[in-house]
Amino acid sequence: MSFVATLRKATAADHDAVDAGFGVFRLDDATDYGLFLVAHAQALHVVETALAGDSTLPAWRPRAALLAADLAALGLAMPASAPAPAIARLDDPDGRWGALYVIEGSRLGGRVLAKTVPSALPTAYLAAVHEQGEWRTLLAAIDARGAASDDRARAAIIRGARQTFALFAAAALAAHADRHR
Repeated sequence: MSFVATLRKATAADHDAVDAGFGVFRLDDATDYGLFLVAHAQALHVVETALAGDSTLPAWRPRAALLAADLAALGLAMPASAPAPAIARLDDPDGRWGALYVIEGSRLGGRVLAKTVPSALPTAYLAAVHEQGEWRTLLAAIDARGAASDDRARAAIIRGARQTFALFAAAALAAHADRHR
């Protein structure tokens, strides 16, 4: 089994929790969509800040500026970062590989979600899909990293992915609570 398959299997429940957490938002409603984007912004900022400048990672394209532009178009400010206790271990270089897997994987879901957003609402963040071959190249790099790593490093990659999913799930839960205030 490839390391990516192991990573995907180890984080499947975490991924499902994030999907369920964000699945309560109506993306065809400007208010709900704004809350959805605010929650993403809180989590994404923490992750992108942790990944910035890590020369061990493959090339990746940040999306926080796209998210800020979408929020501004909705008349919303970029929120402060979410509290980061769930992602505190991203000081581990191997854990950052797992975090990168999560945020780059979210581009796949973003492509699907962008189609459900009315054309009157901004979608720069959700529509920022992978360039041709980019996702396969990243998965190959993660597989190679896993193959070249010891058990501790592989566990750290998985832990980094799980912590990143947990951060997004917590942000979704907080935004959902804000929705009912």
